[in-house]
Amino acid sequence: MRILLVTPAPPRTVHGNRVTALRWARLLRSLGHRVRVRQDDDGAPADLLIALHARRSAAAILRVRAKRPAIPVVLALTGTDLYPSLAETGVDPWILAAADRLVVLQPLALDQLPDPLRARTRVIYQSACPPATQGLEQCQSARLPAGRQFTVALLAHLRPVKDPLLPARAMRLLPRSSSVRVTHAGAVIDPALGERAAIESHTNPRYTWHGALPPVRARRLLAASSALVHPSRQEGGANVVTEALAMGVPVVATPITDTVGILGPDYPGYFPVGDPAALADLLNDLEGDADRYGELRRRCAALRTLTDPARERSSWQSLLGELSR
Repeated sequence: MRILLVTPAPPRTVHGNRVTALRWARLLRSLGHRVRVRQDDDGAPADLLIALHARRSAAAILRVRAKRPAIPVVLALTGTDLYPSLAETGVDPWILAAADRLVVLQPLALDQLPDPLRARTRVIYQSACPPATQGLEQCQSARLPAGRQFTVALLAHLRPVKDPLLPARAMRLLPRSSSVRVTHAGAVIDPALGERAAIESHTNPRYTWHGALPPVRARRLLAASSALVHPSRQEGGANVVTEALAMGVPVVATPITDTVGILGPDYPGYFPVGDPAALADLLNDLEGDADRYGELRRRCAALRTLTDPARERSSWQSLLGELSR
């Protein structure tokens, strides 16, 4: 099958939509399809359109529907489409109606859709490949050594929706006896946040910002950490949470809908959105309470099957099979 995969994010950018599009392209090629990734309809022959982002890919969907109406359209809804609601984010109902199938990344996203659309919507969890088993075991066994730091990874680009400086603020609220440190990797999207991160990294001994790291180095940073902190205010299905689960790294996160859809409503590692004091208390407790930290690890380990690449491939294969009948 010739697949046109449209994402609004430009080539060689670090935006999540681009990362997702390239990962899906690799997955679909592994299933035997020919995939090209573009920002818009390129007019070349295609048997299927997969579009990321309802609002920003709307023009491409309209062009494909006008010129090649027989081509099936799969629309993947992002966090900025779904939250706080489709109406509030400005998603055109006609674009949703134009799609043969909709894709969301976690099951609670279905609650954002009107009933008539849910039957055409498929939940496809994002997958992640863990590091080599030997390296993963070494990282896990070294996470809480006596007398060493409790290192928390933060993998978040510097943009307001990620609330990337909240963990730095939380570090300033910890008791002097705490060994908790935050190690942050993320590119500057908002220049003002970039300036603040640089200042915070220079003046806050518990917070280090490394800037943008290559994906391999970012994954190594995560795998070697005691926990991942995910302070986001809004997401559609954060891949970093999936990667942490695949690596066996416990997750500490805000209870936003996308994260609850992955981790579950009773997950014990949540802290309120925008609350650095609550995050500081939670990390201090995890550092000092081996039982509580162990429970977090067990809960994350139980969710690791969601991140299996074979599961995601099977989900896409099933979806494409529906459209080729």
